[in-house]
Amino acid sequence: MLFDFGYVSIRWIWVALTIIFSLIEAFTFGLTTIWFALAAFVMVFLSFLPIPLVFQIIIFLAISATLLIFTRPVAIKKLKIGREKTNVDSLVGRHALVTKQIGEFERGEVKLNGQIWTARSDNDAKINEGTKCEVVRIEGVQAIVRVLSAGEEMSVENK
Repeated sequence: MLFDFGYVSIRWIWVALTIIFSLIEAFTFGLTTIWFALAAFVMVFLSFLPIPLVFQIIIFLAISATLLIFTRPVAIKKLKIGREKTNVDSLVGRHALVTKQIGEFERGEVKLNGQIWTARSDNDAKINEGTKCEVVRIEGVQAIVRVLSAGEEMSVENK
């Protein structure tokens, strides 16, 4: 055996690291330590070759960094981790009708998809009752709206 730490072979240390990194990933779901677990797993097999410990550690770090940098973004995108879409997201870009005046420093109301929503202007402008507007974003239970321009209002009426 090339390296022994007391009665423990370096192979068993790589196995232990694989298990530890896998357990950390199982409890955190961050898609970070899984790449270190995969690199440690590869090192279990590479430890059968007569490679000095320093080079094994360098190879482990290189494999980990490569996996982390190049595959983590792809995995996050495919698994859609971090942002949970809701039905509220579909309201952004929809047109609404102001049912209660929106003031510069006060909230108003808009009718959106047949429901009344608390609303405020995206630029703190005053929007009068009966004005058509567009939902810019949703913040909690509040619709953030902007007034439609004349060209946009005509295209809404022609639909």
